[in-house]
Amino acid sequence: METIPSISCLRQLLDVDISRMKSAELQLKNTIISWVSNENSMPLRLLMNDYLDVVEKHIRLLEIFCKEEKISAYDLTNGVMKTYIAEAAEKLACCSCPEIKDACLLAAFQQINHYKISVYGTAAAFAGALRLQKAGLLFHQAELDEKDMDERLSYLAEHELNKKAIAPFALAS
Repeated sequence: METIPSISCLRQLLDVDISRMKSAELQLKNTIISWVSNENSMPLRLLMNDYLDVVEKHIRLLEIFCKEEKISAYDLTNGVMKTYIAEAAEKLACCSCPEIKDACLLAAFQQINHYKISVYGTAAAFAGALRLQKAGLLFHQAELDEKDMDERLSYLAEHELNKKAIAPFALAS
């Protein structure tokens, strides 16, 4: 089990949260690459490639923040992201057809996305309280990026993937 450094002020809490979020984004990057395949629907593949771009953007943002603020990133694994990924992998392994797998995959990414909205929103609030205006703006922009992705994920789910997953074999005939 990893040891969290002593946290005695809001700034230290922000530093730990950012270290964990950097880990989460790296975990997510690897997961997107491994989960998106030619078996997925074209709209889902395109959206996941866009999400990969967002994740890479956020990794760069977090690296810049750590460098500018002289934060030596803690080697902390993000347990929340690890759990989201493990649970999604377990469900995906049980999916019996591509349409169900697409709906399952999209739902997993949307759950992860909601977590990230929360974390970036909290980081923006902490940065604001600490008068770290530039960081606050960066984290707020990351939160907005995630909210935009949430809208796109929801739209694809509601208007295509969930409908195809209702009765995939009936739709094929």
